[in-house]
Amino acid sequence: MEHLLPAALAVALLTGCAARGDSPATAPTHAGTTASAPARAGTSAPVAAGLLVADFGADTVTFVDPEEGPAGSVRVGTAPYGLVVGADGRAWVATAEGVAVVDTRTRERLALVRYATPGLGAPSYGEYRGGGMGIALAPDGEHVYVGVNVPGGNGTLEVIDTRTLKVTGTADTGRRPFDVDVSPDGRHVHVTGHDSFDVTVVDTATLDTRRVEVAPYGTEGGLGSWLKPHYAAVRPSDGRLLLPFEGEKLVVLDPVSGRAAVERMTAATHQHGVTVTADGTLLVVGTGAVGGDGRGPSLTVRSPDGREKVIPLDGPHEDVVADGRTAYVTGGFTRDGYSNGLTVVDLDSGDTRRLAAGKRPLGIAVLPG
Repeated sequence: MEHLLPAALAVALLTGCAARGDSPATAPTHAGTTASAPARAGTSAPVAAGLLVADFGADTVTFVDPEEGPAGSVRVGTAPYGLVVGADGRAWVATAEGVAVVDTRTRERLALVRYATPGLGAPSYGEYRGGGMGIALAPDGEHVYVGVNVPGGNGTLEVIDTRTLKVTGTADTGRRPFDVDVSPDGRHVHVTGHDSFDVTVVDTATLDTRRVEVAPYGTEGGLGSWLKPHYAAVRPSDGRLLLPFEGEKLVVLDPVSGRAAVERMTAATHQHGVTVTADGTLLVVGTGAVGGDGRGPSLTVRSPDGREKVIPLDGPHEDVVADGRTAYVTGGFTRDGYSNGLTVVDLDSGDTRRLAAGKRPLGIAVLPG
């Protein structure tokens, strides 16, 4: 059964998930160059372990002590969106200017790898800004894959060699690549195209591409629809992609065959960030009701057998990461109503607490110990 936006609401939301021209009150800039000298802010001594968040409302990443809050920052480039951290402690941060490489142990920016994609415009802020969005690291650590948004058009996937810090290839993707995921065997990259209702499957050996439509509610409303894919997670047991929609439907996609099944969800809220734990537990961030239809912000904890626990959150959130039985949910959010912090969630008890963390934090990662 299709669930379509009322016509009046679709017209009112022609810009999709965010209003254009979004920018912070004070927009810091940072003009780095490829393989530039380290850039660092004054910070305290590194902690042994913790969190790293991308400050979408600034030009920094912030180190966060899970108990105490912010513990220093490093300038990386305008409006960082997604980030990923390797076992070697290097973080790869998708900014509007390029992919920043950060040594999380010394807290230095080592390089800024400029994008090869043309037509990105001047570095700016907001959900529609040009530049990197989703980002992922190959299982062998040899390549980074970043989804690059081209304002007003289809996006690209850029491949970065982690040794040479050079862009070694590009592939066309759908519009606004919110998320990038790599198959467990490293043979395919899956790029979620928010505004094109699809996942682009990219062969990592040849960079050949194949589009798979993911639209359990249909595509009516186009760019003005809320019912589009946002983020995905790769299920550890079989490599299938898990894409939640509106706290009502979970699309389970076989990216090789293109076949999909739809399972019921129970949160009844507009959903964004997704992660899955090693045991197959799915965590999904709910941002709140759309047009008064649905429930408030939440975190869904879905076990591999489909049972769900829905934990209410205070205000919209965007992304999530888990460390053992604790989840950290970023308050940045791509629309109005964001906060400059995290919500820490005990997955067993459902207890939550707030924690300060940077400026409009979106992407988040657990640092290696």
